[in-house]
Amino acid sequence: MSSYQRILIKMSGEALSGKQGHGIDPVTVRQFVSEIKQVASAGKEIALVIGGGNFYRGIQGTQNGIRRVDGDYIGMLATIMNALALKNFFSEAGMETLIMSALKTEKITEPLYPPKAEKALREGKIVIFAGGTGNPFFTTDTAGVLRAIEINADLMLKATRVGGVYSDDPEKNPNAVKYNELTFDEALQKGLKIMDATAFALAKTNGLKIIVFNFNLKNNLSKILIDNQITGTIIKP
Repeated sequence: MSSYQRILIKMSGEALSGKQGHGIDPVTVRQFVSEIKQVASAGKEIALVIGGGNFYRGIQGTQNGIRRVDGDYIGMLATIMNALALKNFFSEAGMETLIMSALKTEKITEPLYPPKAEKALREGKIVIFAGGTGNPFFTTDTAGVLRAIEINADLMLKATRVGGVYSDDPEKNPNAVKYNELTFDEALQKGLKIMDATAFALAKTNGLKIIVFNFNLKNNLSKILIDNQITGTIIKP
């Protein structure tokens, strides 16, 4: 079994929309929840950072006359919408969750407090971090790395539509080469776009291991977290 005990999974909002491309696809979400339940049942502590792109992307709003700051806050609210939806699907599967938000939405979420999140993880709850970093101009990649560091996660998993990190976009270039393992310095030297620069620098400085994996492959989570098969790309110090 993998030695990784406490894991933070960062996934985009688009991942929840499935083939429909927007909103929330119940089939896709139930499959994801089922896989989370499988690894949690093996004793793994799971936290999530979810994006909001299936509802709104702040940077795109600037093209339609919305200020970047306001657009980013709308995007953060979209992550809270996704967190609330996920909570219901986890509840349906018999799993307890705790939603913590970097934005103040006390009626529906808990305030962000990492020690309380760690306690909930030890109790077997799924912790969902919403609201991004709570500040505009930062991506949910940065929020994911920040929360992983704050809760002392052993590993961050970045969910994507492809099998890991490639030399080029594999969806556009069939000759793109996949990397099974990289150091942070190698990724920088090769100019690989794994996540935004702020998130990557924060992960590198704090020695946070990251695995980029294909979210759409069935049982991929259990292969990585239970069977210790690195099906994606691992980036480490």
